Amino acid sequence: MENQGKHLNPDLLQSSKSIKRSSSSTITLNVGGHLYAALRQTLARHQGSLLEEIANGKKPVQHVDSMGNTFIDRDGLVFRHVLNFLRLGELMLPNDFKEAGLLRREAEFYHLGAMVLAIEDWEQHQSAKQDPAFLEVTDSHERSQGLKVYCSDPGMIDAVKGRLLQVSKSRLDVFPKEFEVSSNIIQFRHFIKSEAGSRLIIMKDSTFVCTAESLKLEIMMLALRGGYRLLTSLDSTHGSAVQCEALHFVK
Repeated sequence: MENQGKHLNPDLLQSSKSIKRSSSSTITLNVGGHLYAALRQTLARHQGSLLEEIANGKKPVQHVDSMGNTFIDRDGLVFRHVLNFLRLGELMLPNDFKEAGLLRREAEFYHLGAMVLAIEDWEQHQSAKQDPAFLEVTDSHERSQGLKVYCSDPGMIDAVKGRLLQVSKSRLDVFPKEFEVSSNIIQFRHFIKSEAGSRLIIMKDSTFVCTAESLKLEIMMLALRGGYRLLTSLDSTHGSAVQCEALHFVK
């Protein structure tokens, strides 16, 4: 027994408050009974945070576990998301994550203001996803070949705009501003411009002038690929959805 004592680290024989802190580039934290190892520079990534103060020795260690690791009496399971935020520089949560409120409080405890804002943005995004998105494509009788596209999700409107170009005198232009009504509405009043040689085309298919039917088909494909489903189609007397006066989708 006496011989075995000669091989013990003398630091471990001292009281927990006098344990020497390791100068290693890695730090092991015990958060609520869960052990996490991270680089010192990772924990110190956000100046002024509690973890930065611990990593740089600015804040005295108040509690250690039986192995000498810094002990933090907080939720150990969600701390992995705190650590991943420090590592990645962004918030990465699964879509079915149910503890955003708890994680926000943990971020506040660690004085991670940027993470608090990121969690709030994530919560708003998740809340918006829970509301159904509606898409409506209707013929306009104000002028020949008119077409109105409305969607409660501006992202879908941006997707439609991203598929169309106005070609003028062998030059590629952006989506025509005259068709933009708002972030939720596009009003196509015509497809063939009055200017000679000007036409509206679908991206990657500049061999023909965009028509109301080809545009409807393009929007339908974008909608279906984006998770929308067709609810109703009005006046389908010709047996084709692209020839209907109105198409209604929901997501």
